[in-house]
Amino acid sequence: MNRRYPRIPLREMEEFVTIVRRLRKECPWDRKQTHKSIRDMLIEEAYEVVETIDEHDLENLKKELGDLLLHVVMHATIAEGAGTFTLRDVIQEISGKLIYRHPHVFGRAKVRHANEVKRRWEQLKMAEGRTSILDGVPKGLPALRQALSIQGRAARVGFDWRKKEDVWEKVREELDELKATLSTRSTKRREEELGYFLFALVNYARFLGINPESALRLTIKKFNKRFQFIEKELIRAGKEINHSTLEEMDELWNKAKTKGNPKLKIRNSKQTQRPGLSQG
Repeated sequence: MNRRYPRIPLREMEEFVTIVRRLRKECPWDRKQTHKSIRDMLIEEAYEVVETIDEHDLENLKKELGDLLLHVVMHATIAEGAGTFTLRDVIQEISGKLIYRHPHVFGRAKVRHANEVKRRWEQLKMAEGRTSILDGVPKGLPALRQALSIQGRAARVGFDWRKKEDVWEKVREELDELKATLSTRSTKRREEELGYFLFALVNYARFLGINPESALRLTIKKFNKRFQFIEKELIRAGKEINHSTLEEMDELWNKAKTKGNPKLKIRNSKQTQRPGLSQG
């Protein structure tokens, strides 16, 4: 095939690798690091990349991708020093994988839509020697993301619900079973039923085209913003949050909800058994 593909900026990349190798050789801190010692930092950098994407902060995305690239090169440099593999091996491995798994781009295969690409991707992975369609889902993924990945893989081979209404009925069924455990003293059973309920809820989110991890992060972001508003308002009033009443905090919570949205109708917290802090 006589196609032209964008070339990696080799000069800049070679200079970057040279910098990392020098750090590994001359910096006491970098020299003592292992794959395991910087494992958690790699995870943190990945999450910082995700945060900039969620914030639509492209300027900082550029910086965070650089930090993530540093970890890739550092791991490759550590492996190179141990005689395990090199950065060249890493690049060759991923390049070969991308070409092999995209025969509709680099070969003569034809696909009609994105879902067909996904199905072929899974078929090609199985042909590489995997024993299960679920192989390769990292066990260290956040549970919501892991559940979504597992369900998606099963769905790609036809193991899925046909209608979202049926999925919602399953959610309600699991909720009823969770409620039934409230009369028991078995923490293990409650935990199990809560897990089933959350798994069913993730499935429903998938049918709605919603990433549950992203949805929950959005809710956490809103909660943080509203709760911090409560803290600031209490300080402004000369009060400490530890000595404030739930009613005071509830009133400020409702005020935070209407901040920037004066048309939002607020339920009076006295008309409900749950405080406003638990309301969406």
